[in-house]
Amino acid sequence: MVHKLIEWSLRNRFIVLLLSAAIFIWGILSIEKNPIDAIPDLSENQVIVFTEWMGRAPQLVENQITYPLVTNLQGLPKIKYVRAASMFGMSFIYVIFEDDVDVYWARSRVLERLSTISSTLPKGVAPQLGPDGTGVGHILWYTLDAPGIDLGEQRALQDWYVKFALQNVPGVSEIASFGGFQKEYQVTIDPNKLLYYKLSVPEVISAVRANNNESGGRKFDMSDIGYIIKTSGYLKSIKEIEDIPLKNQNGIPIKVSDIGTVQMSGETRLGIFDHNGTGEVVGGIVVMRYGENADAVIDNVKEKMKEVAKGLPKGVKFNIVYDRGHLIKESIDSVKRTLIEEMLVVSLIVIIFLFHWRSALSIIIQIPITIAASFILLNAFGISSNIMSLTGIALAIGVIVDNGIIMSENAYQHLSQRYAQWESEQKNETNSDEKN
Repeated sequence: MVHKLIEWSLRNRFIVLLLSAAIFIWGILSIEKNPIDAIPDLSENQVIVFTEWMGRAPQLVENQITYPLVTNLQGLPKIKYVRAASMFGMSFIYVIFEDDVDVYWARSRVLERLSTISSTLPKGVAPQLGPDGTGVGHILWYTLDAPGIDLGEQRALQDWYVKFALQNVPGVSEIASFGGFQKEYQVTIDPNKLLYYKLSVPEVISAVRANNNESGGRKFDMSDIGYIIKTSGYLKSIKEIEDIPLKNQNGIPIKVSDIGTVQMSGETRLGIFDHNGTGEVVGGIVVMRYGENADAVIDNVKEKMKEVAKGLPKGVKFNIVYDRGHLIKESIDSVKRTLIEEMLVVSLIVIIFLFHWRSALSIIIQIPITIAASFILLNAFGISSNIMSLTGIALAIGVIVDNGIIMSENAYQHLSQRYAQWESEQKNETNSDEKN
């Protein structure tokens, strides 16, 4: 088979050269399409289910949320195993699927199952899926450099402006906010006054909720003009919360301000984010989707940041604290430089040792063609250009050159033997002619 292939190649040199050129061009196009990252994604094919039930102990969360969810999710098809963790007020479930399962098919199956078991969970508890990213999906961290603006205002700016703008970038799965205070109205109740007015905490909560609502009416037609009737009852200030009536006692309304105080404050925090010891900051984490090109996503996010920065308050700007793009470019440049140096050194050694430019040229041409063709296979198997894959290509150059040298030496040896045999036959014929 090999002899026939070699014989066919020798007889059809133009076709072989044409196929080699086509493979080389295809490989160059594959290089441009191949996703680039610094490190390979070796994370498991998983779907995260997150459930929040604040104020509850880990054991209660385990018994009433984690255990029911795990037992029901284990029946999904193509699952390897299910892991879970119960914390104070939170439950995390990691559903690990087989490696060949499409991640969005897996997410849809988990979502279908959650819709059937949510009714068995405590009232007000709603499980939700985590972002469609991987363990190495954190590609960029940034903070807001906002001198003179308090942490609560910075967090509001991040959550209600910056986050929504950056989430529209293609390839971004989530913008996870961190730091600062999430503003909220807090009602601090005096238990002695509750006892005096014969009220309970659930009654206060119910009254506040009932007065923070908006309801629609109906369309009212008058003189051929339609009027939409609606009521706006959302609470907008501390004064409005303080004036909410709780009950009527002897014709006098008992208000929230009579049993406690209302203030604007931040949600209880479990930690802070400090940058270089200069104090607390507010920012976000850019999480990349499965299978995206990390280098391209980072560049697109940076371009979007320039656009978003135009709408920020005066003096506020982005400060990038972690950028995998630098690591990607340095890693890829290092490997590319190594590949070029290796190709030059190998080519020089081949020329010096063989001392035959046609043989050396046939070996040197194999290197770029083989490297370009390898990217066709990388795209076919969904492997990105990273330190591991490019280093493997660099190590394979030695094998490519060895094969070329062995084949050239073998061909040179056989040609030498045939040439010596031909010379001997010619010499014998000459001697025979001279005798005749």
